[in-house]
Amino acid sequence: MESLLSVAFDNISSRSTQKIRKGFRQIEGLLAQICLSNAPSQPKRRASALPSAQPPPLKDKQLTDLSHDPAFREFFRLQEGFEWNIATRLVSCLERILGMGSSGQNDLLILSALSLLQGILLLHPPSRTLFQREIYMNLLLDLLSPDPNPPAIQSLTLHVLVTSLLTHPANTRTFESIDGLLTVTSLFKSRETTRDVKMKVVEFLYFYLMEERVPAFLLEPETFPREEEMMGTMRLLGGSGNGNGKENTQPKTAFRVSGNEKDKPPPSKHNNVQDVFDERRRQSTASAATLVDPDTTTTETDADDDQEIDMTRTTEEKMRLLGRFLGNAEVADLVADLRESLPFGEVPGAGDGRRKG
Repeated sequence: MESLLSVAFDNISSRSTQKIRKGFRQIEGLLAQICLSNAPSQPKRRASALPSAQPPPLKDKQLTDLSHDPAFREFFRLQEGFEWNIATRLVSCLERILGMGSSGQNDLLILSALSLLQGILLLHPPSRTLFQREIYMNLLLDLLSPDPNPPAIQSLTLHVLVTSLLTHPANTRTFESIDGLLTVTSLFKSRETTRDVKMKVVEFLYFYLMEERVPAFLLEPETFPREEEMMGTMRLLGGSGNGNGKENTQPKTAFRVSGNEKDKPPPSKHNNVQDVFDERRRQSTASAATLVDPDTTTTETDADDDQEIDMTRTTEEKMRLLGRFLGNAEVADLVADLRESLPFGEVPGAGDGRRKG
């Protein structure tokens, strides 16, 4: 596994789009081997009855099996250190691709990197602590900018953003501190934003407004995520599903995605959504010009578990923060809809936010 990762890291560290694409395929292949298993062996038949020698089909592993799988445990162990941590390498690669200019080919590379990053953050939740740092969170917010990012990148970035915040309240506090709420709500209010992206923003706001708690795998070192925690995550990131195999309809709130004139949120002090992104970039440049060197970065956070618990916020507290950008009435409607329809089901780590005294 180390040798494969070494080759993949060399490829995605290149400025050659061909090598980067090859490195992404190598990482994807590794994840596929971890998450898929061979189908149960079939009864033996005569060789003459077999049309050709073909590899057995693959099927998804059950979540209950994954945490006990030796390959997954080895993968998890390697991700604990900086040398073999895939998430760190991917965000560094993303920053490098963004510096290569905008093109259709580079957009495809960005989409591939985001898809892999989301998968890594799901398989190895401790890697999410990278996004407690402003320089990494700023990278995701930059990818929400309508110039030059197409809607496909914006939508996938919102999914990665949810994954980076899930079960890590400290990351959410970083998101809030660098005007993440202003960025997301400005994207929603812009007339240039496509309907699909606006729906993703609404889903993100539903997630954001859920109360927070720290899951067991953060409080107990060297513990794998529990099955119910992983299942809750998958329900949350399954698109518009509500966990029961049903598709959600348009939000019931008065704050519609289409937006009638009477339902529009308070006007922004910025003339357009791009002004918000430009201003945020100017502020973030002073704090970090480039990403941290992956060879000196670990997935460990400076905050201990007690600090993580203290940083949790209730839905009411987050309603007040979000109300600065959307209006209190609209936020209240979103929360009412969230509590009534439970669009993500019960998501451990994001839905039972009572603080312990």
